[in-house]
Amino acid sequence: MGNCWFGVHPSINRVSSNAKPESPEVLRPSPAKEEEKEARKLPTNPEEVENLLRDSASNPLIAFTFDELKSVTDGFRRDYFLGGGGFGSVYKGFITEDLRDDIQPLQVAVKVHDGDNSCQGHREWLAEVIFLGQLSHPNLVKLIGYCCQDNHRVLVYEFMDRGSVEANLFSRVLLPLPWNIRMKIAYGAAKGLAFLHEAKKPVIYRDFKTSNILLDQEYNAKLSDFGLAKAGPVGDKSHVSTRIMGTRGYAAPEYIMTGHLTTMSDVYSFGVVLLELITGRKSLERFRPVREQTLADWAFPLLNQKRKLLAIVDPRLDEIYPVKAIQRTAMLAYHCLNRNPKARPLMRDIVETLEPLQMPAEASNSSVLFEFVACES
Repeated sequence: MGNCWFGVHPSINRVSSNAKPESPEVLRPSPAKEEEKEARKLPTNPEEVENLLRDSASNPLIAFTFDELKSVTDGFRRDYFLGGGGFGSVYKGFITEDLRDDIQPLQVAVKVHDGDNSCQGHREWLAEVIFLGQLSHPNLVKLIGYCCQDNHRVLVYEFMDRGSVEANLFSRVLLPLPWNIRMKIAYGAAKGLAFLHEAKKPVIYRDFKTSNILLDQEYNAKLSDFGLAKAGPVGDKSHVSTRIMGTRGYAAPEYIMTGHLTTMSDVYSFGVVLLELITGRKSLERFRPVREQTLADWAFPLLNQKRKLLAIVDPRLDEIYPVKAIQRTAMLAYHCLNRNPKARPLMRDIVETLEPLQMPAEASNSSVLFEFVACES
């Protein structure tokens, strides 16, 4: 569920072990009294969770025992470890006919809560179970089951062959993602967010980032980690008031300042991910000069300037990309990052903008379709 930070108490500021602690001065107390009241009513034992799912879930989920999941991961073997984040550690696993005769043999990803070492807990685990128990879409990762036994909180997902966009985009080992794949990722992720925002009961994702977008063998993007997701405002309400949680560098400025969460908060985060796809830079890089550390702040003024824009395109693309598509994508990011949330586009409009920028894989290698930077005057 990614690195997370809290805005309830400035002294609380946990991130994953491989990240530097963030400066607490930007955190603000958030008006989350209603959220705290809701937390006291959450089901906390297996029977209550199953009763809740029976009443609300439309996707059948399997309740695993912890021993079954130990078997699935061969005792949580070290070489099965896939990664980790704010919730816990993720392991590759295999469900066999010997273990469960009600499931076809299946490779899965098993996410295990890290107990006191985690900055998320039962509430986030339950949010994931509820949302992915209700929602189904090609661009959302499939939740297969869960474990709620004693103090164990575990989630079992479909296995995504290529891992996260973050791991692929910023890898020093893998080949750089070509432009057409980056656009395919943006398009798929946009469709996932649009589905959430347009659902019968709208959902705000709240933690959209490259580490939460997973890729299958064909580079189809699927949103994962719904622990921080929130039901959207209903009736005449314009926003949802929450604890300030998410990931620095991606969170919308108005959300950080007020704790007011809207679908436009997700749109801002989407704009940051577009920047990462364009530039090959991470949303927050502390080793860079101060003015360049936060990607959105540094890149935003350059996005609507054609000459300067091409200077910040990911150099690993070797100038092999359609210039006009880069410019259109940059302008889309520019609108997504507008400081005024009401001026940002809706996700369904973003999907429509990205659709004509998609290119078939076989065409992406054709020099005829590419305009090189040198051709721009």
